[in-house]
Amino acid sequence: MRRPGWPSRFWVAVAVTIVKPISWLLVGRDWRGAGHLPDGGGIILVVNHLSWADPILVADYLYSNGRWPVILAKSGLFSVPVLGRAVKGLMAIPVYRESADAARSLAESERRLAEGACVMFYPEGTCTRDPRLWPMEGKTGAARLALATGAPVIPVAHWGAQEILPYGRRWPRLLPRKTFRVLAGPPVDLSRYEGRPLHADVLRRATADIMTAIAVQLAELRGEKAPETLFKRPSDH
Repeated sequence: MRRPGWPSRFWVAVAVTIVKPISWLLVGRDWRGAGHLPDGGGIILVVNHLSWADPILVADYLYSNGRWPVILAKSGLFSVPVLGRAVKGLMAIPVYRESADAARSLAESERRLAEGACVMFYPEGTCTRDPRLWPMEGKTGAARLALATGAPVIPVAHWGAQEILPYGRRWPRLLPRKTFRVLAGPPVDLSRYEGRPLHADVLRRATADIMTAIAVQLAELRGEKAPETLFKRPSDH
């Protein structure tokens, strides 16, 4: 029987067979904060983005701690031969950009949350452009979903993926062996926005609270003070 919010056993086995050996053999681990991940029920994970390698490494952290990450992926990937079938099998949610269908991603995410899924958002929308690699300002999708559903928002920060596969590079740097650090924090307190209309100002403020929570976790991982003002996210156009 399929677990709520999880793919079929076949696709779980495929993913684990590919990811686990890579993670165990090539990357050291410093995993913390797993106690903040609820054992069940729909949750929204908000994660900083440093490298094209970090979705795989964060997914390993979540799987190893009893949650399956439902990732939002570009809609074009779903039509790629072989890869598209795998993306669908792993329960990814298509993201429609610059389209009237963009709201479909959030509607599908809401449905998955109701089924008990762990939906993983990268609120920045892309790898950070902050020269010091702190999180940027975020997009409002995760905040909108959280306020519409009441699902808890768990901030997750990581550090080290940028050393394995720096943004813009095609090939990873595997030697010397790198350490991937992850820290999940307590749910973001969005209670001040409950019951309020989801106007742009409310969504911006809630998103700022979410990004600040991620930055706080990252500051602990890095042993540094987070910036008081987050880097402005580049325009989508």
